[in-house]
Amino acid sequence: MHVLLDNFALFRHGFVGTLLLTSVSAALSLALGVLVAACRVSPVPALRILATVWVTLLRNTPVTLLFLVAVFAAPRILFPGTSHFALAVGALGCYTSAFVGEALRRGVDSVPLGQAEAARSLGMTFPQTLRLVVLPQAGRTALAPIGSLMVALTKNSAIAGSFDVTDLFAEQRRLSATGHDVLEVFVWIALAYLLITFVISELFQLLEHRLAVAR
Repeated sequence: MHVLLDNFALFRHGFVGTLLLTSVSAALSLALGVLVAACRVSPVPALRILATVWVTLLRNTPVTLLFLVAVFAAPRILFPGTSHFALAVGALGCYTSAFVGEALRRGVDSVPLGQAEAARSLGMTFPQTLRLVVLPQAGRTALAPIGSLMVALTKNSAIAGSFDVTDLFAEQRRLSATGHDVLEVFVWIALAYLLITFVISELFQLLEHRLAVAR
């Protein structure tokens, strides 16, 4: 317990950093995931191909490799001067968006085709049908897998600590380097991650329950 109390400011700093990194990356992954899912079911072939390439490439790329590309290659080629935090958010958000997009696409497939046809018969365009009829129902179906993806994103965010991003694992490295017992530090770090993932899981379970009742 003394490790936590004596270094509470560092643990708090890392905890807040992990929360910030996770929440911003989650928001980016959800926004991109909706866009990817929309492109995957689009009537425009070019958009379907682009989304398929995005999903296939990112789902089959190790997230650590994606971090290496984002942190060391992207600043030299595309985004000079970008902070490591922003690059880590980009890597995590883009990586997770491929999985979110697939979860939503499967949710779209579960919506009865007759509903989309009825919307088109009322004069709705494809974007209107997707936004007003299909995606709200697909989102309900995809809540459980998306919740699991957000938990995985939280755990993947630990990689950012190796790239000068302030998070729990960055503080763990600092504490270990100053001579603190590695096992004791890891216990508190693990409990912090357990708390975050537990809250995310409970939040998505609550959303599933609320939306199921509403349906």
